[in-house]
Amino acid sequence: MRLIDDFINYIGGIRRYSPRTLDIYRRALEDFASTLECGADEELPGLFRPALIRSWEVSLLEVKGLSPRTVHLYMSVLSSFSRFLASRELLDGNPVASVKRPRLPSRLPVFYRREAMKAYLESTKIYADGTVLQLYAGSRPLAEGHDVGMKKSYEAVLGRMIVSLLYATGLRRAELISLNISSLDFARATLRVTGKGDKMREIPLPPAICDEISLYLNAVELMVMSGRKPDSPLLVTPSGKRLYPSYVAKAVSKELSGVEGIKGRKSPHVLRHTLATELLEDGTDLNSIKELLGHSSLAATQVYTHNSIAQLKSIYETAHPRAKKGGKDGD
Repeated sequence: MRLIDDFINYIGGIRRYSPRTLDIYRRALEDFASTLECGADEELPGLFRPALIRSWEVSLLEVKGLSPRTVHLYMSVLSSFSRFLASRELLDGNPVASVKRPRLPSRLPVFYRREAMKAYLESTKIYADGTVLQLYAGSRPLAEGHDVGMKKSYEAVLGRMIVSLLYATGLRRAELISLNISSLDFARATLRVTGKGDKMREIPLPPAICDEISLYLNAVELMVMSGRKPDSPLLVTPSGKRLYPSYVAKAVSKELSGVEGIKGRKSPHVLRHTLATELLEDGTDLNSIKELLGHSSLAATQVYTHNSIAQLKSIYETAHPRAKKGGKDGD
């Protein structure tokens, strides 16, 4: 439908939403139109009545079986679209705001324990210290041949680099993929990142990460392709292409599988949560964490305080004399 296309073009071109977000928005709006049997653009504004919106919401929950969190997201999409229609004088106000949304279960950010990440980094340090490079010194790049051993070694180096960089910087997956060689400033030990809404920020890089990135770049030159330029992607697949979302997700899952102390979901976003939680536990103020992660508001960062409070409660219950004695004063 033309109105939906115009809205998607607007949030993609003006608001700079990611392709994945655009796909979610289109899917939600097309579902709304099809569920309410809308066949023409001129009919669409008439569907924005609280009763019809509520019926769509119920359909998402009870007929299609979507989770409350997904339905909440879809309602937010519809709300954004209604404001877009209002800006074109096709609606008066935002009727979606009057429809009650499903209650969301409270969910704390999942994170990995510091000891588990330390164990992973220790067990994979062979892929970060240049040892693998020595095995293939003088070999022709993968782009020119099909050396299976070299390919597996490079994938191991890349996997370690992906996890190390995500864990050290708290980057989002899309931000990691978008990095170019020019994003690095070794002289200042910083990384320039383009985040949501095309917002730029700089992230400090610890010396160990700078060294690892430098060795990784050597691995790319030796094992994948040479003569790369500043605007070339920083991280590349064995075929020399820029990384893509599923590659990063699979690499993180593979790297962290089997690591003692790392259970449940293994994803780039959990590494982001892990860094934020560790910084908070080490006494870093929330505003600094907000700037590092590229959050638009402090509210998005404050969720990590719940993890620290939960940890503090656990320590209290196991260590404090009054807690151990059922609330009575200790000796």
